Amino acid sequence: MDQQRGRGRARGRARGAGDQAGGPPQPRAQQAPRARGPPGPPQSRGPPPGMAGPPPQQAWGQPTQVMQQARAPHPSQTHPVGGRATHRSDAPSAEAQHSGTIGGDNGNGGDNGAAGRRGNMRGRRQLHVGGTIMRTRPEALPTKKGTHGNPVKLCANYFKLLQKPDWSLYQYRVDFSPEEDRTNVKKGQFRRATREVLTGYIFDGTVMFTPTRLNPDPMELFIKDEHTNADVRISIRLVKDVAAGDYQYLQLFNIIMRKCLSHLNLQLVGRNFFDAVAKVSIPEHHMELWPGYVTSIRQHENDILMCAEITHKVMRYDTVLQLLNECVESDRNNYKTLFQKRIIGSVVLTEYNNRTYHIDDVDFNTSPSSTFNKRDGTSISFVQYFKDRYNLNISDKRQPMLVSRAKAREIRSGMAEMVFLVPELCRMTGLTDSQRANFQLMRALADHTRVGPGARIQKLLAFSQRLRSKPEIVQELQQYDLALANNLVEFAGRVLPPEKIMCGDGRSYSAGAEVDWTRELRSNAMVHAVPLNTWVVVCPNRVKDKAQSFVQMLTRAANGMRWNLPFPKLQEIRDDRTPSYIDGIDAAMANHNPQLIMCVATNNKADRYASIKKKCCVEKAVPTQVILAKNLDSKGAMSIATKVAIQLNCKIGGAPWSIPLPYKNLMVVGYDVCHDASHKEKSYGALVATLNPECIRYFSSVTAHFSGEELSNDLALGVIKACRKWESINGSLPDKIMIYRDGVGDGQLPYVFEHEVKNVMNKLGELYGGENKVKLSFIVVSKRINTRIFAGPNNPAPGTVVDDVITLPERYDFFIVSQCVRQGTVSPTSYNVIFDSMGLDADKIQRLTYKLTHMYFNWSGAVRVPAPCQYAHKLAFLIGQFVQRNPSPDLENVLYYL
Repeated sequence: MDQQRGRGRARGRARGAGDQAGGPPQPRAQQAPRARGPPGPPQSRGPPPGMAGPPPQQAWGQPTQVMQQARAPHPSQTHPVGGRATHRSDAPSAEAQHSGTIGGDNGNGGDNGAAGRRGNMRGRRQLHVGGTIMRTRPEALPTKKGTHGNPVKLCANYFKLLQKPDWSLYQYRVDFSPEEDRTNVKKGQFRRATREVLTGYIFDGTVMFTPTRLNPDPMELFIKDEHTNADVRISIRLVKDVAAGDYQYLQLFNIIMRKCLSHLNLQLVGRNFFDAVAKVSIPEHHMELWPGYVTSIRQHENDILMCAEITHKVMRYDTVLQLLNECVESDRNNYKTLFQKRIIGSVVLTEYNNRTYHIDDVDFNTSPSSTFNKRDGTSISFVQYFKDRYNLNISDKRQPMLVSRAKAREIRSGMAEMVFLVPELCRMTGLTDSQRANFQLMRALADHTRVGPGARIQKLLAFSQRLRSKPEIVQELQQYDLALANNLVEFAGRVLPPEKIMCGDGRSYSAGAEVDWTRELRSNAMVHAVPLNTWVVVCPNRVKDKAQSFVQMLTRAANGMRWNLPFPKLQEIRDDRTPSYIDGIDAAMANHNPQLIMCVATNNKADRYASIKKKCCVEKAVPTQVILAKNLDSKGAMSIATKVAIQLNCKIGGAPWSIPLPYKNLMVVGYDVCHDASHKEKSYGALVATLNPECIRYFSSVTAHFSGEELSNDLALGVIKACRKWESINGSLPDKIMIYRDGVGDGQLPYVFEHEVKNVMNKLGELYGGENKVKLSFIVVSKRINTRIFAGPNNPAPGTVVDDVITLPERYDFFIVSQCVRQGTVSPTSYNVIFDSMGLDADKIQRLTYKLTHMYFNWSGAVRVPAPCQYAHKLAFLIGQFVQRNPSPDLENVLYYL
């Protein structure tokens, strides 16, 4: 909801359903489930106590239809539990008009030798010869290190990877005579032939990487075929020395590290390793918490570093079949639609191999009793397959099958296009809305996952010691002449001074060491107060008295900030049904034509919230404030009233404070993308831009696009619209434009650099009559990173900047810790300047970025990203998750999405 919640972190759906002013923003742009379900014991489970058993079997429709043209994928596509590759001839798949496989052992086979043999590298990963690391650091940049601020000693969750001074990596081409097409056969022959020649290496059947320089070059080896006893010649020829920091160079290290982690008796779940032995049971909430590790190795400024982060997975006990049963009990006549709505787009975990799958469809005409053809042409049912392969008994033989479609890159890597999954064998992942709203549950999870900086450092050092004390891991690293450093990487950073907060009466005060000016805000005038002459409160008649009392409190809070807030008109509704709210809004608009409508909701139902926002954002073009009735008379009601008053002013064009900024004709743009909640192939891109030099007036634009469509034109056209709006207000176009682009993964950087930046420059050139007439900086913002920075055993102070040692040599990048965290470990934000024609040095860009984190009006403190970027996220989230259509242009000049 839009209501305030004091300074505590917002919980539940309320944090997404609008705008929480009561806690620092916690972006969850795509709402992708991040928690994973638990692997179960090696047998099928029935529903837990209190859960209904399977509905009547006829409810599942026609389950015994046989899938035609079924055959197995190539053996190289299969792998069993734990990620270790094997080759089978009976892995099932379905091919109606495309290939597919059952939700089981898919992956790229590695070298399948016995454990402990030299040169043995097993698993799914292989080196991609064509990979590159994109360089975006300007060649003419003299230095990316700033000097402003107070020096401070820091460390981070990185360990050095130690090598010999002359360590090198070589790429070889390997040919077989006679020619052999089967990769697994070639790997076996190569392993036997090189047993006395090579130690550590990676071989994919054609290309081999090793730190050993072979002599002679080329080298020829001979071996007998194990089956035919024929002579096999293996020719090994040097292709090149792989340069330090190259893509293959670093990928080799990551493959080696994953192999090392496999020696720690950890469980591979999805892509990361977790410690099932150290799990924490939360039986009252039917889930477990598994601790784990995320590692990555990369060339940083001076050394190759391994980033290691502590992570956790929520392992739920409930299966997809139980969800299906709930849908049948809820609405037997419409359970199929209800089930599809709840399961499609979610992520499940298969208990027999601990793999996660995105669910794209439900096939009600296929069931576990359906059959498919194995590779040898014989037919087998899913029930029998799972009994033979995993010794699993499927109790409900008529349940529908889940369908997961592989992505293009997964298909290219060998995964079948369509995967069939048995609901009974799939665990639900992620937390439901009701679970997120459960205070006791979230507190129980936070007690274990919210690790403070001192404790996190100790856990990281213990992890390092665990790696270095395991003989198998030491031996694995020694094969490649590598070792891991004992301690965390240490370096120098800087702390920027506190910012000055400007009030409406010309006064100012410091943001303070903890960047929190809530107390000062309550008793100082807002910098720009817009008269709210007519506004309406829509509420059910049973909470009318609460609403009127809260409005009185709201006016007192507004008066404290020198804002004269008149009493609203009251629009009573009979009950809290969604149609009643819509009727109340229609009546309010017809009778009063208000500047703003506040709706009092009795609970946080998403469908009602969405209906209110659709009505007001699309049809009526009026800003709305939604507040929960339970907060009207809560203990912190006065604090909530202060924050609501600020929101009301902002939603009609006002601003509570400002920050002194050094540039008078600079427009700052934020851009983010969020998926449509109902149509996963559809996304909304939101652009928010400042409209005055003080950065307190904003323009917004939203565009919808479908998967595969170009994003670059949307961003470029939005920037042009913002420039024209700036011109209409200020009398001239902005001289400088700084774009903060959020929601970009490393794999998307080439597209953003080659297309989005280029299109923006082209459009600006057309508008200005030449690209050189406007200066542009384009900065990619990354929040979801694994980097953690420490100041001794404590969190670093707000304003801490790091631009050396753990940054990347190919980038013009830096980290900023802008927010204050009182519990757990603070997360820095990464900034990557991929284009800059403004010519600002590192100090100016870093200081401006930090200043802008103080301008998010929903939080009286600094947030993790510059305010325009956070506004863009809020707008994209509101439209993508609730409104799901383009808002009215009449709202584009106010922060109606706050």
